[in-house]
Amino acid sequence: MKMAMMTIAQALREAIREEMRRDERVYCIGEDIDIEGGFGGAFTVTLGLSKEFGHERILDTPISEILICGAAVGSAITGMRPIADVQYGDFILCMMDQIVNQAAKMTYMSGGAVKVPMVLRIPVGATTRGSQHAQSLEAFLTHVPGLKVICPSTAYDAKGLLKQAVRDDNPVMVFEHKLLYGSKGNRAEKSALSPVGEVPDGEYTIEFGKAAIRREGKDITVVANLLMVYRAMEAAEILEKEGISLEIIDPRTLVPFDYGTLGKSIEKTSRLMIVEEDTKRGGWGAEIAAHAAEEFIYLLDAPVKRVAGLDTVIPFAPIMENYVVPSAARIADEARDLMRR
Repeated sequence: MKMAMMTIAQALREAIREEMRRDERVYCIGEDIDIEGGFGGAFTVTLGLSKEFGHERILDTPISEILICGAAVGSAITGMRPIADVQYGDFILCMMDQIVNQAAKMTYMSGGAVKVPMVLRIPVGATTRGSQHAQSLEAFLTHVPGLKVICPSTAYDAKGLLKQAVRDDNPVMVFEHKLLYGSKGNRAEKSALSPVGEVPDGEYTIEFGKAAIRREGKDITVVANLLMVYRAMEAAEILEKEGISLEIIDPRTLVPFDYGTLGKSIEKTSRLMIVEEDTKRGGWGAEIAAHAAEEFIYLLDAPVKRVAGLDTVIPFAPIMENYVVPSAARIADEARDLMRR
């Protein structure tokens, strides 16, 4: 199979294009996702798709998240497979009734007669846009039975996981970090990374519930998602020079979660650290820590360490935002502390 070098934004676009070609029921809906002269949504993912599929399948909407989600849920119930673009992840809070009380429960309430095969693409992360455009809200939706929650951090995973999401008969929440898209030109983010990677030029999907070990190590198991994968990798490079070896697990999907890979890693390292950008209180990392305490406590030689955003509103000032969000230096400091336990 041929390989192509892609950014995450390009890989997501390719996944959407392939799925729309494969299945005429697949369509996209969202704000400014392909208006003339626009960017292709806020982060270029849908740029140019209307040239091939037309505006009947690339639907631009008014600024109304309730409308977007309501249309997605309703059309999914009637057999369509919508991919809804939530321009900024903070605005899923406007959609919570449709997501939590409708999409997540319809299959159960109908005894399996009704399916809700919808995808919500949700950009998250702090990027100096202020507190209402900066939150990482994965934990809100991991709490809801009936939803699947995924978080690709590489171009390869972005394409494979999104294609799997489109084909799933359940509602799938796709969290994407704004600093990882690799978008260029007017939509390039300050301080963004550009994790360009090899992506198969053809058909493949990635099964949910299968974590990826991004770096093998022997001293501390680190579970991190999205941007924090890269911050943890940077911390690992720093610590390697000090003789501390981190094993970094990218869960790729938070629901379902790959506890098997986690347990095998803890058995090797005997220490666990969880890194997330969201606030520490009530984060998805707390659930992983609780599971580790219930199932793997006899494998652990030290308490579970959580490294997360501070329990405060994301500040607008860049220097304060950088203080609140975990950095590679803070991750390294916390790892050093864990080694002393």
